[in-house]
Amino acid sequence: MVLGAGSSVAQPIPEPLPSQDPFYTYDGPLADFAPGTILRSRPSVFAAPGVTTPVTSTQVLYRTTDQQGEPTDTVATVLQPLAPGPTKLISFHMAYDALGSECDPSYTLTGSADSGVSLAEQTVIAGYIAAGYTVVAPDYEGPELEWTVGRESAYAALDGIKATEELLSLPDSTPVGLIGYSGGSVPTQWGAEVAPSYAPELNIIGAAAGGVPVDLAHNLPYVSGSAKWAGVIPALVVAYQRTYDLDTDAFLSDRGKQVVAEVANRCIAEFASDYPGLTDADMVRAPYRSLLDVREVAIAINDNIMGTAGTPIVPMFLAVGHSDPIGDTIMVTGDVEGLAHTYCTRGVAVAYSQYDGLDHEEAFVPFQAQAAEFLNSRFAGDNVRNDCASIGVGNSLAPVPVPAG
Repeated sequence: MVLGAGSSVAQPIPEPLPSQDPFYTYDGPLADFAPGTILRSRPSVFAAPGVTTPVTSTQVLYRTTDQQGEPTDTVATVLQPLAPGPTKLISFHMAYDALGSECDPSYTLTGSADSGVSLAEQTVIAGYIAAGYTVVAPDYEGPELEWTVGRESAYAALDGIKATEELLSLPDSTPVGLIGYSGGSVPTQWGAEVAPSYAPELNIIGAAAGGVPVDLAHNLPYVSGSAKWAGVIPALVVAYQRTYDLDTDAFLSDRGKQVVAEVANRCIAEFASDYPGLTDADMVRAPYRSLLDVREVAIAINDNIMGTAGTPIVPMFLAVGHSDPIGDTIMVTGDVEGLAHTYCTRGVAVAYSQYDGLDHEEAFVPFQAQAAEFLNSRFAGDNVRNDCASIGVGNSLAPVPVPAG
């Protein structure tokens, strides 16, 4: 794996897990600080296992906002290019899909963990650095690792940009691009939606999101019983229990409780395929037949449907694989098309790509290539293609009916 010019074989110093590292904990009154304020910082390394680089890396702990609008904090990694020049900033949202802190980008980017997913994205990040971009990679799931939670992920990403501008003494006019695939599309997409109201001072010039989980009420039945992705079902329960304080004992079956306990502190890529055939119905006890029958779960899912938090004011690039009649084996193609169509009806310029024949993992490569082309054009001030005239209506993204209380 090529990380950048001048790589050496020096071993990075092993880092403690974020959950055991006092750098990640701030005990002061967070409400005293504006979102994006740096609480502390420290030098770091940009490395893979066994390989470190001369890239200047800094970790920042900063104030941000959670899903309920309360102050919280998280960490981002700021990576600076070797060659000086006008700053162009990429907020790169890694698909770390985490329930445990060993998956955090601030940890894996130091070379402290050997993850195939993180290494693939680290290669992409290295390409942006080599091209002269400054990159910030936030731990956007926050300290409680709240996976797929939309507004909180967006706030963490946007506040990570603010913290980067503070760290590097950059003006608000600094151009910023957002990018993320799969889990990383959550802060990207939601970030573009909430930026006009939450962070209007930022100069975001475009957002590229691929493999997008638009409406989890549609993803849930799609992966139910899957040989490859059924493990994301208990992961969703863990994330929503943390975010919305669900009383899971009230609806989980014994089997559901077992698998939730097994996955509760792991990286989702490690176990997504460990539960082949696990169904949505297996997770719940009578009288429930699906997680969607649980009032609190339905409310939480509706709270995270993309397109509901605002309208982007920048051009968007949306992409998804399409390897079976529904989607890319985990993401629903019609949902991504439906989101693109929704944005088009609101006047947003949308470039849309559907990778026929490619599943979720295979679509990663063409997405990254097209996303780089899209962002390079936006940073250059060029027009990008607008596919709104040819984008279909796609699926309805109406909220799932909420069961009576």
